[in-house]
This record gives sequence, structure tokens and C-alpha cells, in this order.
Amino acid sequence: MSSSLEQLKASGTVVVCDSGDFATIAKYKPQDATTNPSLILAASKKAEYASLIDSAVAYGKTKGSTIDEKVTATLDRLLVEFGKKILEIVPGKVSTEVDAKLSFDTQGSVNKALEIIKLYEEVGISKDRVLIKIASTWEGIQAAHILQSQHKINCNLTLMFSLVQAIAAAEAGAFLISPFVGRILDWYKAAEKRDFTPQEDPGVKSVGDIFNYYKKHGYNTIVMGASFRNTGEITELAGCDYLTISPSLLEELYNSTAAVPKKLDAASAASLNIPKRAYLSNEPEFRFDFNEEIMAVQKLRDGISAFAADTETLKAVLKSKIEA
Repeated sequence: MSSSLEQLKASGTVVVCDSGDFATIAKYKPQDATTNPSLILAASKKAEYASLIDSAVAYGKTKGSTIDEKVTATLDRLLVEFGKKILEIVPGKVSTEVDAKLSFDTQGSVNKALEIIKLYEEVGISKDRVLIKIASTWEGIQAAHILQSQHKINCNLTLMFSLVQAIAAAEAGAFLISPFVGRILDWYKAAEKRDFTPQEDPGVKSVGDIFNYYKKHGYNTIVMGASFRNTGEITELAGCDYLTISPSLLEELYNSTAAVPKKLDAASAASLNIPKRAYLSNEPEFRFDFNEEIMAVQKLRDGISAFAADTETLKAVLKSKIEA
């Protein structure tokens, strides 16, 4: 019998590797790969990636007049160096994240995205192989709308914890969204002080609701479940457009032959009674409805802060190398 990983792929789900580690990505043969500041920080501590850091530092030293400008240029180049190497392994796309500190700055996010795409093009990577990752704040969703509609740059709206965010992202024309499963589970386990089976997992249900809403109303935005805590969450979402999975969970699926039946189906969703809502041009309603979901508010805040902190840590490492 084929592995659970192969069965997952056979269900129609595109498997994406959530890693910055090249050897890991190559082993599981995913279509795409996603990165974030935390993953890049972890990978940068390994000796085998020293040459990428050295290359980025050499580049950054020639840019800007202040140390902060040089560090920022170095970081951007490092993200692109990792992305370029990943694209030598995967046949599809790589997601590269905008600095989390820009999560509440629409124009700043747009400008940074354009800079990242320019850097990719300078090393021979066309923009159609890159997804710009932006946090799913109101400002981030607006930035994605501008990038998609005006610049034809595909976006991955990340740190998504609610249908409210997902609806606005689809209206914005986002190429892909990353609703987080495990972090939602974490919140409910802490709040309700109990465990959940995969079938009742609130993170799984959230992604299912988003998937069904998109298919019911004909949105082309790809739903990519992310941030998994166990393989049960993954297999309960078999049939979802994409799933981005960490190396440890990919390994479990790779070594398992447990059955993985399809759970999500676009044709079935079309017959569901799901009212349509609109947010993209109604900021007050978006903010009110999102504010009513305390879990989503808290987890978005936590995620932005964590990514920003890891970015600052990575910047400190690069700064020390520039000044050395």
C-alpha cells in the first residue's frame, strides 16, 4: 500500500514543505516550499548555509550609507538566496515573507514586496515563481490587493485565523492564503483545558469552513492549511487545495501506510447553504467582525510579534557579521 503521504497527494492536495532546509525539502518532493523568519533563522545557524550568509553579507555591505540600511539589505538578500536555492529543488513556487513590522503598513508592505521581487529578478528568478507572504491584517490584505491587481505579484496571506480574514483575502484576489490550524488548536486547548480529536479540532474546522466558503462562491484563491501539530489534523484536511507541512510530520506520513480518505471536496461544497459576505471595501465592518473573534485577534498579534522578534534576532546576527 502506498504511503500516507502519497495518498494525501492522490486526494488532490498539493503538498508543500514548511522548511528552509534544502535536504529536507528534496527528500519529500513537494510542489512548493514556504519559509518564514523563524525557519530562516533556524536554518542560518547550520554550517552548511554559511556560504549563503557570506554572500548576503558581501552584498549588503555595498548597499546603503548606515549600518541599519546595510543590515536590511543583507536580510532581504539572504531571504532571496534561500528562495533561489529552494527553487532549484521544487518545481513550483517559494513563499518569501515581508518583515512582520510592516504588518500594519500597506504602502510599506507593497514597497518591500517590490524590492524582494526585484532582488529575485536580479538573480534570474521570475516573479511567477515567488509568493510574497504578508500577515492577514487589514493593511496586509489591502497591500495584497494592490500587489495582485496593479503589479501582478502573487501573494500568500499568512497568519490567518478566521473566516473574516479569509473572505477579505479572496475579495482582494490573493493567490493563496495560509489559515493556521495548530495555533488555533493551541488556543482552544488552553482556553477549554481539554484535548480535541482530529475530527473535532477547531483548527481543522476553521480551514474546512474557509475551503467550503471559497468553493461555494467560486473564489480561485488557493487554501493552504498550515501550522499543524499532528498528522491527524493533516489527514482530516485531505482534499484541501494545498497543505504546508513541517519536516517531522512529513516524515511520519512518509513512513505510514494508514488510509487517507478524501475529506474536503469542492463539488460537495457547491451545494452547501453558505451566505456570502463582503469586507474588502468596508473597513469598519471587517474590524468589528474580526474583533469579535478573540482567538483570532490574540493569535494574529502573537504571530506578528514572534515573527518580528525572530527577524530582529536574525538582523543582529547579520549586523555582527557586517561589522566584523
